[in-house]
This record gives sequence, C-alpha cells and structure tokens, in this order.
Amino acid sequence: MFNTIPFGLSYSQTETMSEYERIFDESYERVRKIRRNQQTFFEAFYEHFMATSPEIAARFVNTEMSHQRRMLEKSFYKLLTFYATNNAADYLEKIAQLHDHKHLNIKPVWYDLWLEALMATLRKFDPDYSDEIELAWRLVLSPGITFMKYRYNHTFTET
Repeated sequence: MFNTIPFGLSYSQTETMSEYERIFDESYERVRKIRRNQQTFFEAFYEHFMATSPEIAARFVNTEMSHQRRMLEKSFYKLLTFYATNNAADYLEKIAQLHDHKHLNIKPVWYDLWLEALMATLRKFDPDYSDEIELAWRLVLSPGITFMKYRYNHTFTET
C-alpha cells in the first residue's frame, strides 16, 4: 500500500495544505460575486496587470478582453487542479506551449507581474482579505505558475 502523504511531510502539514485550498476556494467564490466600481474581479485584474508594464499592455491592444477573461477563469480551475494533483493535463500543457518562447513569447518574469497584479486585485475585492488568504492564493497558484515559467524554454518529449 502506498503512503498518500508526500515524502517529508507530517499528517498535520498535509491537513494545512488542504486548509489553504479551502481558504482559496472560499475567497475565490467571494471575489467572483463582487463588483467594484462596476468591474468584475477579472476586469479589474486585467486593468492592474496591463498597468504593470507598457510591454504587457501592448500585448492586449487587439485582444477581445471578454474572451480573454473567460479563458483566465477556465485557467484558474486548471491551476487549482495542478496544485491538487501535480498533473498538468492537456489544457495546461497546451497553454504552456502557446505561451513559450517559440509562440506568444510570454516572458517568465511576466508571471511574477501577473501574480502581483492578481494579489492587488484580491486585496481590493475580497472583503475578508487577510495575509492568510493571500498566502493561500499564492500557494495554490504557484505550482502552475512555476510550470508555465519552466516550460517557456523547456519542452518535454514523449517517452
């Protein structure tokens, strides 16, 4: 029988990890239901994100933003799944390939700006915001972001 607790972690540490998932889920549900200044969470996020860099803003000049926001919402679920399973699945693999240096050329440093813009939006939208909630978001999203950044210059071959 296989031990389901990751190597090096105690049972209480794995409980904490699922607690962060719960905190993230509850916060995410709150922010999705709120409008601030007549904007949804993802509308405000993109405003923050595009303000981080003229180079990033230029990437969105001819983008249909309602479609872009829907794609981001779908991606959030895939990032959560990646956090929970450590499995990138086809969707995340395709997004990583699309964003790599050979295609859209989404630079790895931009993911850091993306995350900071997301945290700025979270602080404004979640009425229950706390450092623990921000940590939960960072912990849940970081494995997927790390995967995307790594795949910028690295491709996997079928074995």
